[in-house]
Amino acid sequence: MTTRPVGREELAEMMAGLLAGGLRLALVAAHEDAETFRVVYVLTAAGRREEVVVVVPRGDAWVPTLAALSYPAGRFERELRDLYGIEPRGHPLPHRLLRHGHWPVGWYPMLRDADPEPVFAPDVGSFPFLEVEGPGVYEIPIGPVHAGLIEPGHFRFSVVGETILRMKARLWFLHRGMEKLFEGRRPADGIELAERISGDTAVGHTLAYLMAVEDAAGIDVAESDRLLRALLLELERLHNHVADLGALANDVGFGVANAHALRLRETLLRLNRATTGHRLLRGALTVGGAQVRALPDPLLLRTVRDEVADLVEITLGHSVVHDRFAGTAVLPREQAVALGTLGYVARASGVDVDARRDHPFVDLGERFATIVEDGGDVLARYRVRARELDVSVAVLLDLLDRLAGGTGDGVGVDPTGPGAGFAQVEAWRGSLAHRVELGEGGVVTRVKVADPSFFNWPALPVALTDTIVPDFPLANKSFNQSYAGNDL
Repeated sequence: MTTRPVGREELAEMMAGLLAGGLRLALVAAHEDAETFRVVYVLTAAGRREEVVVVVPRGDAWVPTLAALSYPAGRFERELRDLYGIEPRGHPLPHRLLRHGHWPVGWYPMLRDADPEPVFAPDVGSFPFLEVEGPGVYEIPIGPVHAGLIEPGHFRFSVVGETILRMKARLWFLHRGMEKLFEGRRPADGIELAERISGDTAVGHTLAYLMAVEDAAGIDVAESDRLLRALLLELERLHNHVADLGALANDVGFGVANAHALRLRETLLRLNRATTGHRLLRGALTVGGAQVRALPDPLLLRTVRDEVADLVEITLGHSVVHDRFAGTAVLPREQAVALGTLGYVARASGVDVDARRDHPFVDLGERFATIVEDGGDVLARYRVRARELDVSVAVLLDLLDRLAGGTGDGVGVDPTGPGAGFAQVEAWRGSLAHRVELGEGGVVTRVKVADPSFFNWPALPVALTDTIVPDFPLANKSFNQSYAGNDL
């Protein structure tokens, strides 16, 4: 890892060079130091990490915008302003991102002296939705309260007939203060928070958090424990991908496929509980280690794999289902690259990104392969999930052979000194990143989280252009982004 201190005047030139050299902006973290703010830009490529650090005075808190260089950078900058009051000077979209209209002016929740009980005003619709005008154009608002058990998000459609001209998503209805809740905890006490950043990604977020802590503290993790961690990560991928395969079929009326997918998911959730004691795989990861109650049954994994393969064949063999999937909500490759998309969304648009290969924490062996499709539509996103599930089972079977019955000792390590660390993990939705700073005595002073949904949400409106309104649920499910992972 290389750290590059830079002044505000040189920031744009340095970042342009790094981005042009093939690095990707993984996250931007602000830090409130004693007399200054410190902004850390983390860029990564396969086997490489660069940190660019800019220090700005409290009384003149601004950084030059990088929005013209990187679309994700522009969104991270708006987050900096909303949470810390650091202005992205020259930003082309200067309105709020996280803070809705009822948030008090001048109140920045990540600051140490932020009022814990601010006075909120009514939100009178100050969000700047762009109105599309023309013959036959009308608007359809959906949310923020939805019929299902999902978190709030508002979608505003500009439509002619049934065809979507433009969709704008408004998120961040819930600011839970997750990053601030880590501050002042012992690293081990942060595990319960990491497991709950996005409930369906308990392993992914916890693993990234712990690996960042271990990077900060210089803790080596035994290979047997790293194998167990990889096993848990693939188990998490399995039950989520199975659920999505069924839900996508359900959104085009093929409910029988969803019923069988839910049955298989329940089988996997029970396997999770037998493995770790929790259906969502919580409680197995520690600082410096991992421990499970029992290893998964290889026969059960093979049975699930074979049943899923049959279900996929039946689903895609149905002409109505195939026709509804094919050509729907296309995300072109060039748009996927420009927006910085990750995970199965990116891979379904021909973008070959996968942290398991590019930033490995253990050798997954010859059975691992990245899955890439080039259609960019719902069908491609379905196929990537189906093929990844098959790869995950192959990797799991190999991991079980290599573990040879070992279940870990679960002994955690307690960091005692200061340091900074970073980690990327290919969770089931895509690459997520955590950056952690430890203070004196090893206490957590800062955790910055970047969920793949933060990168992928802006791609959904692009894919919906020229899609019909009745296909919005199908398109939305094919992306299946996390509200909780985005609305930290």
